[in-house]
Amino acid sequence: MKMTERVHPTSDEPHPPFFPKSPPPPGTYVIQIPKDQIFGHPPPANASLHKRRVRASATGRRGNRRLCTCHRCFCFSLCFLLVLAVAAVVAGVVVYFVYDPKAPKYAVDGVSIKGFDLNSTSRPSDLTIDPEFDVTVRADNPNKKIGFYYGKRSSASVSFGPDVLCSGPIVSFYHGPKNVTVFKTSLIGSGLHLSDTMRRRMMTDQSRGSVPIRIDLTVPVRAKLGWIKSWTVTVKARCELTVDKLDVDSRITSKSCKVKVDY
Repeated sequence: MKMTERVHPTSDEPHPPFFPKSPPPPGTYVIQIPKDQIFGHPPPANASLHKRRVRASATGRRGNRRLCTCHRCFCFSLCFLLVLAVAAVVAGVVVYFVYDPKAPKYAVDGVSIKGFDLNSTSRPSDLTIDPEFDVTVRADNPNKKIGFYYGKRSSASVSFGPDVLCSGPIVSFYHGPKNVTVFKTSLIGSGLHLSDTMRRRMMTDQSRGSVPIRIDLTVPVRAKLGWIKSWTVTVKARCELTVDKLDVDSRITSKSCKVKVDY
């Protein structure tokens, strides 16, 4: 009987073929970084840089929020001012059509003059006078529903040509609607030096019976519309007069007054 050989299997498995790593191509660098630097905490320098960037980003967001808030406040303020302006315009239109406001009217009803003795010295070039004008003014309020408060700083002055001769205050009072008020004021000058030219002109005008003078009134006024009082405005009246002489019993031969309101 022919014996056959038995082949016993071995426990060693065949190893895969070994291929050596190819070297990096020329000009290539291989940098090896430890795993703890990749998956762990960054280095202190990188960590501080990251924190600074985070802070800068947060600061930028806060700055943007502030900018938006300021922009909203500006828009709100602008809208509020526009609403106020529109309301003021509407109120002004309503007042104009309901109350129909008119400026007061003024006229000079009389004037008494003292202190003009133009022949009182032998040296006319050294003439010094103390003029005094007692002026009677008529104020007319043509408004039906508006009254006026005349302030304490009201004043008047008298001029001859460009030169102011005297000045003085005007009494303060309340001027009711559709009312005519007559008041008197004394305007006094002291130590006024008259040039020879002015003296000669005054004497010439007196001889003709026509001496031109100007009276200026400056009156701070507050209007009253029902229970509402307005802000203070300045009423200025300029009255051009012609008198027959510079004396106590002088008479007005012509007059005209113009009124201007400074708001």
